[in-house]
Amino acid sequence: MDVLIHLFVGLHIIGIASLLGGFLTQMKAMGKGDARFVPAMLHGALTMLVTGVVLVGLNQADDHHLNTVKIGVKLALLIVILGLVYVKRDDERVDKRLFGLVGLLTIANVFIAVLWT
Repeated sequence: MDVLIHLFVGLHIIGIASLLGGFLTQMKAMGKGDARFVPAMLHGALTMLVTGVVLVGLNQADDHHLNTVKIGVKLALLIVILGLVYVKRDDERVDKRLFGLVGLLTIANVFIAVLWT
């Protein structure tokens, strides 16, 4: 079971890398007001959602203690990110404040995962 959990943790990290990488590649365009949500951001957020749900299920099945408040906060942030990216995915330009919010929420999600024990 541990191998399966580690596999999904790796996939979860790949999802956040895709979301954050998509954000970082648009930073220069954000400064000009031309930023857009690239498909990698949507796919990364969806990957994070699916692998996160699977990880919760696998950890519960393996009788690991889960911090449900932490998981709930991370899920809420991810739903906001996913909603914004999904709704604005076809727009040629996204408001820089909205784009920055997605980046901020993504980084907050990373730090919640790492620092909240």
